[in-house]
Amino acid sequence: MFSLLSDKLDDAFRRLRGLSKISESNITDALRDIRMALLEADVDYAVAREFIAHVKERALGESVLKSVKPGEQFVKIFRDELAELLGSEESPLDLTPPARILVVGLNGAGKTTTCAKLALRLSQEGRKPILIACDLIRPAAVDQLARLGEQIGIPVLCPAEGEKDAVRAAKNALKKADEIEHDVLIIDTAGRQEVDSALIDELKRLHSFLKPQECLLVADAATGQQAVQVAQTFHSAVRLTGIVLTKLDGDARGGAALSMRAVTGQPIKFIGEGEKVDMLGPFVPQRMADRILGMGDIVGLVEKAARNIDEQSAVNSVSRMMSGEFNFEDFLSQMRMMQKMGPLEGLLALLPGFGKLRKQLPAEALDPKKLKHTEAIVLSMTPAERRNDKLLIPSRRRRIARGAGVSEIEVNRLIKNFRQMKEMMSGKGLGKNTKITDTLRSFKADASSPPDLSSLFDSLSRPPKTPGMGSMGGFSGFSKRRH
Repeated sequence: MFSLLSDKLDDAFRRLRGLSKISESNITDALRDIRMALLEADVDYAVAREFIAHVKERALGESVLKSVKPGEQFVKIFRDELAELLGSEESPLDLTPPARILVVGLNGAGKTTTCAKLALRLSQEGRKPILIACDLIRPAAVDQLARLGEQIGIPVLCPAEGEKDAVRAAKNALKKADEIEHDVLIIDTAGRQEVDSALIDELKRLHSFLKPQECLLVADAATGQQAVQVAQTFHSAVRLTGIVLTKLDGDARGGAALSMRAVTGQPIKFIGEGEKVDMLGPFVPQRMADRILGMGDIVGLVEKAARNIDEQSAVNSVSRMMSGEFNFEDFLSQMRMMQKMGPLEGLLALLPGFGKLRKQLPAEALDPKKLKHTEAIVLSMTPAERRNDKLLIPSRRRRIARGAGVSEIEVNRLIKNFRQMKEMMSGKGLGKNTKITDTLRSFKADASSPPDLSSLFDSLSRPPKTPGMGSMGGFSGFSKRRH
């Protein structure tokens, strides 16, 4: 999402990091480049100007100019100010009973899907949400919410067929809700292609009737400056209490995320990073600042893993890996668990230093279609072949290639890479990589009590000194052995 901005910021910081002393002139030059990077990323001009002024004021202090590592001090100041711009700290929902959450936004931003995602998240936290369909404009909006509710097991209250009045629909839904146990109501509303008087009038009437504790604007992060203008208009009409940024897994410039809190004064509360109903996460300003600066988000990665990976299955795979028994059945299982966590590029972006490494990867390396090809190859193997890769003689590889619809070269490459990984990750292959070895062995020794991973994450979180294909986010020990 922020790759363009991250690259430009990294270029500006690199020139300062190499200096033993920096001056006001150095800082001014760097801030000029940073300001241009922010504007090119669609950050609002007034927001960018004020932000740069704050950074400059702090950066010209004696603690920076006389620091032993002034470049690093400057980066820290920038990171702190960026986190402050994004909201300083996480902002939870107000769920004081009777909790009502009104969800507003334009068509195409993802309101209906976000309602379902939010309901699922609250349900997983022990709440009892009900979804209320009040989008009476978009064709099939009510049906979409009903299908999503059925998918996640959340009750959905729909208006009577032919109902045209959103307030009347909400009033009837509240009566029905009294008959169902609940503690949160999430109300989906109509949108338009752009803000107009009819939309604003309907939302004002709904807001006045419902008196929600939370009024969340769902905004498409890819819409840039328009998203900022939309936020201002909605906030003046219905007093927003928070923002949900969607489509952060896209390739947009991301400036809206840096501007919307500043122009509305309201926090970004959640971010959507995929289409699946479980892909809604809390917006944590400090962690987002780290991601923008290419420092990764190890905590976010661990949280994704905790939600999507079966712990016992992962422990069993690690144990089999250490003993050299890992096979294509295990590989297929792990690959499917990884796919549950979202697009591969989004996952790797949470690793420190991935931004630099990404430039060195082949264009197709992170293509989701490649993962599907890999899965097709493994599924074209017989169960016996998946359990014992020694059976994969040339004639069988040719059959597998035909079954998967790929070339024999791709099959050979997968088998070769699998065997290299298997050898490298076995106890013998890890050799003297003590942190990783000890952590994996502790998994094997006591599966009922998983070990503290902090030391391992510490080693993974250091960006590589010389990024390359074999050195990603701290796996330099592996690359040295392989080359």
